[in-house]
Formats: sequence, structure tokens, C-alpha cells
Amino acid sequence: MEVDLALVGFGGAAALTLIELAKAAVPDLRVATVDPAGLLDHGKRRTWAFWTGAVDDLDPVLDAQWPAVDLHGPSGVRRLDLSPGRYAMVRSEPIFAQALQAADRLGSVTIRASAAALVDDGSSVEIRDESGTAVAAARWVLDSRPARPVKPGHTFWLQHFRGWWVRSEAALFDPASAVLMDFRTPQPARGVSFGYVLPTSAHTALIEYTEFSPARLSDDAYDTALTAYMRLWNLNDLAIEEVEDGAIPMTDGVFERRPSARVVRIGTAGGATRPSTGYTFSAMRRQAREIAELIRTGRDPVPSAAYPRRHLWMDAVALHAWDSGLVAAPEFFERLFQRNPAERVLRFLDGRTTPAEEFSLMASTPLLPMMRAAARVTV
Repeated sequence: MEVDLALVGFGGAAALTLIELAKAAVPDLRVATVDPAGLLDHGKRRTWAFWTGAVDDLDPVLDAQWPAVDLHGPSGVRRLDLSPGRYAMVRSEPIFAQALQAADRLGSVTIRASAAALVDDGSSVEIRDESGTAVAAARWVLDSRPARPVKPGHTFWLQHFRGWWVRSEAALFDPASAVLMDFRTPQPARGVSFGYVLPTSAHTALIEYTEFSPARLSDDAYDTALTAYMRLWNLNDLAIEEVEDGAIPMTDGVFERRPSARVVRIGTAGGATRPSTGYTFSAMRRQAREIAELIRTGRDPVPSAAYPRRHLWMDAVALHAWDSGLVAAPEFFERLFQRNPAERVLRFLDGRTTPAEEFSLMASTPLLPMMRAAARVTV
């Protein structure tokens, strides 16, 4: 089977790309997806949170949105007004449902196979399964499968978490506001922990315990941390309807975004994950839109870097500062939000600020420890 574009691995990045390709309506575009599970959500529901403006294409399927969020830092709680933006949350089911509809409109072919090898001869890519059999040939491959950094960085952490979707009989939650970071959780010896409270109604919420640290915890440790965090809020007798957990790399290691001439990585493997926060969803959307526009205008589907190089350097400095104990992450984030407009901080975390704005942001952090970390990372 010969196609113009093959999406290898079917997760959030591939789903968003299919959606944008269908919107672009490129005539006679031949598309295939290659994944052992086909066009499925792999049986694992996920939640994506992101910052957005007053209007968003995903508004009809959002689970919740908040014009303000609370940050519980070392010196107390701070309400962050996000206007004119919002903090929004969407679950994976409607995204994958839209991707299925997009695949139908595109006439995309589903190939249920593992792509064990991608053989790129410079003009096309042969996709071979585990037996060595060619299952497709594509002019371009977009590969969203996990990949290791080709060059290690100074720091390799994970953003790892467990969340409970809970329901209460009483109206316990304020659906107009979310808790973005609550650093009142016990802090690990190496790393940082915090809680989230993301209400979807007065009776339902996602309550999450998150760590930035080198390794995941045991199941019992996550459950113990979540139970303790709920006690902090005096949340008792809640029904746990669903459990959600995962791990996202946080590293200044270098990922190979284009491993061969016609193979392009997208999603986390393609640099969409912000090293200092683990946020990925907004960058995946940008990649998907850019790929669709490149194809629509007859150009190669090679998206630009998800984040400016200067941002990646600043992330490397921050990660090293936290990991080495030069700067405590709770104080770092608190100062960032205390001394800057929330809207500017959120644009920075999303990779959309100017150098002048970034100078002001960095000036609000503990300068001497950050300079020491910068010297070590530069060396």
C-alpha cells in the first residue's frame, strides 16, 4: 500500500493531526495510520489541561474551564485572574471521536500492525512489521511513539501523577475556580510535589497528586498521598469513580525530531513536552495545525520546533536548579506568579513570550542560585 502520509502510533498527537488534516481538506491526500490497536484510545482515558483564549475550537467538548485559578505557595494562597484567557480541561474521548470522524472524511486507511522498522531511502519510507513484512510505503511518516533522547541532558525527571475523579452528595466544589498548584503537600527529598483540584461541577472534580522527581512511586504511595491531600481539604466520604495516572518526561536531553529524511517525530518525541512543566497538549495542537497547513500549501510536513531554543535553555537551568537543591521549586513558582502578570507567566510556560518579557520573568526568580545553575548547565 502506498500513501502520501502515514501516522505511526495513535495517541493524542496523531489524533489532533488527523483532525487538522480533515479541516485542511487537501484533495486526493492518501493517509494511513499504523498502530497495533488501530484507531482506538488504547483503553486508557486521559485528561488534558491547557491555557487558551476567550474562544477555542474545543469549546463544545470541554469538560471544564476556569477564568481564575488558585496557587497555594509557601507564603499562602494567591488567586490568579487569567482573563482574557482561561484554564481549560478536555478528556480524551471527544478528541478521539473527532479523530475517527476525521479519518472517515479523509478516507484514511487503518493498518493494525506494529511498525518495527521504518526504512527510509530518501524518497519514501517502507514501514515493516515485526516479521519484517512491509505493510505500507509512505512519502512521509509522522511518528508519535515514545522515544529516548539521543543526547542525555543534565537532568532527567518525570512528571508523574495519580488523579481521582470524585463525586460528592453535597455541593463541595466551586466550578468557577480551580486549584492549579497546591504546594502544601509533603515535599520529597529530591523533587517537588503538589496537588490539583479541578472541579467540573459543584459535585464532581478531578483531584490529583503530582510529583516532579526522578522516579515514579508505588501504587500505595500515590493513594496515601492522595488520601492525605483530600484530608487537607476536609474532603471526606467522596465516591471515587475513576483513577487516572501517568508519567511524562521532564528533561533537557535532546530528542531527535527528524531521525531520517522523511520520518518526522511529533508529540513528546517531537519536542512537544515543555521540560520544566510537562505540559504538552498546546504544543501538540500547534504541531498538528502547522503540519496540516504545510501539506495544504504543498510543502514538506516538517513542523518548526515546539519551543524556542532560549526557552529550552531556561528550562535546563530551572531543572538543574531544582534537582541540585539550589532553588526550591515551590518558591520558584510562587515568585514567578507573585511578581508577574499571570497571563505573561502562562504564555511563557506555553512558549509564546518575547525576550523582553522573559528578562522580566527571570529577574523575578532567585538570581544568584539561578546564575550558579546557569553556569553549570552552560559548562
